[in-house]
Amino acid sequence: MSAPPAEPAPALRAALWMTGAIASFSAMAIAGREVSFALDTFEIMTYRSAIGFVIVVAILALRGTLHQVSRQKIGQHGIRNVLHFTGQNLWFYAIASIPLAQVFALEFTQPLWVIILSPLLLGERLTPLRVLSALLGFLGILIVARPGADPISAGILAAAGAAVFFALTTIQTKRLTSTETVGCIMFWLTLMQLFLGLAASGFDGDIALPDATTAPWLVLIALGGLMAHFCIASALSIAPASVVIPFDFARLPVIAILGMLLYHEALDPWVFVGAAVIFASNYINVLSESRNARRQL
Repeated sequence: MSAPPAEPAPALRAALWMTGAIASFSAMAIAGREVSFALDTFEIMTYRSAIGFVIVVAILALRGTLHQVSRQKIGQHGIRNVLHFTGQNLWFYAIASIPLAQVFALEFTQPLWVIILSPLLLGERLTPLRVLSALLGFLGILIVARPGADPISAGILAAAGAAVFFALTTIQTKRLTSTETVGCIMFWLTLMQLFLGLAASGFDGDIALPDATTAPWLVLIALGGLMAHFCIASALSIAPASVVIPFDFARLPVIAILGMLLYHEALDPWVFVGAAVIFASNYINVLSESRNARRQL
């Protein structure tokens, strides 16, 4: 009787999951660009949330975990979803306004904002390595945005703002995960943001409906968002962040090439230089956190 085939090493399995995350994020960005000409960001979020809500409820029902949905922390869920809704709208606006590579490079600053905001909101200690990481990250932002060399556009400000709101969302999520399941968080995320999207998109009394052209892109946005976060969570469950983070940064060259091929966007070397600095700052923080975790064992 032959021995069963050996399982791939954790790093390889994490790499495969991150390949799925990169594909999902890239598909979501392209789909967002494609529907931006027919729908505003609030309408995109409304339809994305509606589709996502159906998917989440179906998965919870099939797994028999609908009972995990609790209203105990409904206020905290509300705060989290207002933050995430704001960040996601800014992200969709940036996707339609500036080169895709620039959006992704600025999005990578999210962990740096978490470093800065965590001492204020979570009471975490700001270590010298965290300060160095944050300073390097902001140097990377300056290289990507290049104030003075090029005008600071609304799209750049939106991408940078999205990173800040995503960081605030991460902090709020960290608070919730101490008592709430992922299924419960996803349920309230999709349901609350559906109503937020309806309120914002219907404010002017005119909500554009999807058609045969935009509907498939909206489904792709909803599936891409859910799959991307599922893939990252799966990768982090089998490999440390110090292994996963470098794979995540592969999103930048992938989306830069797609932007060049699909939208004739130039490959700006300064975006890659700035992204490399941002990556280094994030990696310093990941290694620091890994070292602290080992010391506590």
